[in-house]
Amino acid sequence: MDYFFEERENLRFDFYDVDSKSPNLSKHDFLGQMFCTLGEIVGSQGSRLEKSIVGIPGKKCGTVIVTAEELGCCRDSVLMQFCANKLDKKDFFGKSDPFLVFHRSNEDGSFTICHKTEVVKNTLNPVWQAFKISVRALCNGDYDRTIKVEVYDWDRDGSHDFIGEFTTSYRELSRGQSQFNVYEVINPKKKGKKKKYVNSGTVTLLSFLIETEVSFLDYIKGGTQINFTVAIDFTASNGNPSQPTSLHYMNPYQLNAYGMALRAVGEIIQDYDSDKMFPALGFGARLPPDGRVSHEFALNGNPQNPYCHGIDGVMEAYYRSLKCVQLYGPTNFAPVINHVARYAASVKDGSQYFVLLIITDGVISDMAQTKESIVNASKLPMSIIIVGVGPAEFDAMEELDGDVVRISSRGRFAERDIVQFVPFRDYIDRSGNHVLSMARLAKDVLAEIPEQFLSYMRVRGIKPSPAPPPYTPPIHVLQTQI
Repeated sequence: MDYFFEERENLRFDFYDVDSKSPNLSKHDFLGQMFCTLGEIVGSQGSRLEKSIVGIPGKKCGTVIVTAEELGCCRDSVLMQFCANKLDKKDFFGKSDPFLVFHRSNEDGSFTICHKTEVVKNTLNPVWQAFKISVRALCNGDYDRTIKVEVYDWDRDGSHDFIGEFTTSYRELSRGQSQFNVYEVINPKKKGKKKKYVNSGTVTLLSFLIETEVSFLDYIKGGTQINFTVAIDFTASNGNPSQPTSLHYMNPYQLNAYGMALRAVGEIIQDYDSDKMFPALGFGARLPPDGRVSHEFALNGNPQNPYCHGIDGVMEAYYRSLKCVQLYGPTNFAPVINHVARYAASVKDGSQYFVLLIITDGVISDMAQTKESIVNASKLPMSIIIVGVGPAEFDAMEELDGDVVRISSRGRFAERDIVQFVPFRDYIDRSGNHVLSMARLAKDVLAEIPEQFLSYMRVRGIKPSPAPPPYTPPIHVLQTQI
């Protein structure tokens, strides 16, 4: 099945004892079921999840082990270089201007162009530049599928002259430079007409190098943890939490915008964090007992240990804070960004990556400091998601997002784009179906994370750790009497 980091893909496994050939499940014994998400499986150590089977009250139904493996051949690319000798002369003045066209064959016998080389001018013995192509594009991952290569003489008016063609396959090419990879270029028309026709030249493979592209899942499988931190805006512009008009209103019957955004993003990211302990911070409030203003306080009231257990723990700490702090201001982002950056700076070996979710109602007060913090953080293993709630203008947030213009501070540009901003109001479903609209919100803010994660690893030259060995069940050795 297809895997998307940014989506919650729910799975259900049902277990039955087959009693007959009937296709009707009710005719067989139900043994239990297991629910999980695809993220839970790939986020487990070695992409191996062990979970209890449930569904029959008062009965232990055993456990199920599910492993996930990313399809491998799809990710290889090859770097190839070709040259040719003694090609047919096609131009009246001068020699030929040859180029190659590669086609992969389709299931129905037709061919699709997958690569064209550059034109080498005025020679019958061209050497083309090396080129890189994915194995998927070259042969759809099928090593024995026919690859057809045509040789043309380039003409300015686009009526390129056909010199000849040959066929090969990925398996043949993978032998590299050898006598097997010298191909006769044949022009079928000439071959049919002339008895003495041998060929229209030869094409030789000079080099063949396989490169495997590493994926986000290679790192997750190798044990990289994603640490999730939440920062919530407690400034007075949100409105008094006891009033229904407030963005922080604690409605007993449904989540407010802060709660919805937090759940939507948190429930997906939590699958990639093994201890499920999430630091939850607030900013812009006056704290008891003395009313000092803080821009990075622990929602659970414990500055030494701001960690909350699971998304439910974060929600609980958020509600607790609303009851005991006073909403104030200004709206400063830099302190919470720097808070996460301090942790990220201490583990730059690729074993951990940090995602900070900031939920805010708006207009930012410390723009210059925030830009500076983001430029500094762009060198660290971290990404920032900003969800804007309420009706305010979010122009400043669009600037931080950096999709149009890369963010800079005092002449220094961010090393990579690490901020993703979305306004919550774009996702409010008028019909009241919050489940679908929150799935859309999570998809849009999380979709860029794997690429941001990979860009950090690439720039630093960090390769994924090897995955732990696959699970093999213990073998019971039978003692035999001799």
